[in-house]
Amino acid sequence: MVKTRAEALGIELIFGDIAEFPWDDTDNICSAVVQTPDRIGNMSDYSELFDRFREKKVRSIVIQDILSLPISKPAGEMGADIAVGSVQRFGIPMGFGGPHPAYLACKDELKRKMPGRVIGVSKDKHGDIAYRMAM
Repeated sequence: MVKTRAEALGIELIFGDIAEFPWDDTDNICSAVVQTPDRIGNMSDYSELFDRFREKKVRSIVIQDILSLPISKPAGEMGADIAVGSVQRFGIPMGFGGPHPAYLACKDELKRKMPGRVIGVSKDKHGDIAYRMAM
């Protein structure tokens, strides 16, 4: 989804190891996205990285598994500008349908730039109409 949206808006995405981040060429970089735990379950504290991003005026976004939060440092304490994640793990089987809940949080200074609330209409498994709030 990110690739499709970025392409439509003319935004170039760079994928790679954070160790290869182009620190000398940050004028055209608006944000960086990291994930914890990573794809093999390693949890990282990105506090120093986010401090360095802030110095270069690069927004930091962390995708954080909600079930890792009790044993990991929260995105806000690491200094992330934005935190996102899925809450699907809280009991809804993957093949059961959706929409699945998620979370999106930001620093206070960015809250006016967050998307507004949208009320959507769904039907439950009995065919009854249900209203849901989405971002």
